Amino acid sequence: MPSINPRSYETTPARRVAFLGLGVMGYPMAAHLAQAGHTVTVFNRTEPKAIAWCDEFAPGNGHKHALTPCQAAQGADLVFCCVGNDDDLRSVTLGADGAFAGMTPGSVFVDHTTASADVARELYAVARAADLHFVDAPVSGGQAGAQNGQLTVMCGGDQAPFDAARPVALAFSRAFTRMGSSGAGQLTKMVNQICIAGLVQGLSEAVAFGQKAGLDMNQVLDVIGKGAAQSWQLDNRGKTMVADRFDFGFAVDWMRKDLGLVLEEARRNGARLPVTALVDQFYADVQQMGGNRWDTSSLIRRLR
Repeated sequence: MPSINPRSYETTPARRVAFLGLGVMGYPMAAHLAQAGHTVTVFNRTEPKAIAWCDEFAPGNGHKHALTPCQAAQGADLVFCCVGNDDDLRSVTLGADGAFAGMTPGSVFVDHTTASADVARELYAVARAADLHFVDAPVSGGQAGAQNGQLTVMCGGDQAPFDAARPVALAFSRAFTRMGSSGAGQLTKMVNQICIAGLVQGLSEAVAFGQKAGLDMNQVLDVIGKGAAQSWQLDNRGKTMVADRFDFGFAVDWMRKDLGLVLEEARRNGARLPVTALVDQFYADVQQMGGNRWDTSSLIRRLR
């Protein structure tokens, strides 16, 4: 199971919360909520992972797992969610077994899935019609950020539910920021992914070029990392790219899903994204090489 690194938490009143989806992100995010003193009910599509989470964090603390999202949401002030895509999100929110059916009027659903702005607006409207609140809140920081409780969260939705969620969500985040109305969080995450795609491709080309030139690339990265070329990707992925290590971090399959959302939105709004579209195809090449679960920095494999 994902390891959870301890951190200090802001003092905030204990709340009853639910967490839906215990993947590599959700598992530690839910754990930070529990460690911050909140009472957590978890749901996962495959029950053994929910049981394992409870075995690790529930003894003597009142945390439990539920068999459906509806059951998990019952009595919760806040329902957090981190699943795979638009369809997964609809499956845990809508219908008789969905979270919305179990939520108390006035309670808040906070969705950390990277999904489309369309589904965020759709579920916002459904929630408001049921006297519920929906905040789209995708995250950046990857698996390490979730484990360390240092995620950056970009939110869309109304101010009041955002204000209600923020002090609780700071258990697993270092920044929790409202970007605008419903869908604005997802659109901001798309901007984030556009930036990352170009940065990783540029870093891949730089490392491959330096190696072909016979340079000591670890030394090169130390030097240029103190200048204008510095970035999070260089600091955290440059040397692992040199070492040909890709067994961690944000998977290529996830990045392609995210870039698909970006390119679909660009077709709708008329934005021109030639580099992003090209890098998306480069990631398709990596998938063809069997790198579906490799870290996104594996773009360099195409150049070797």
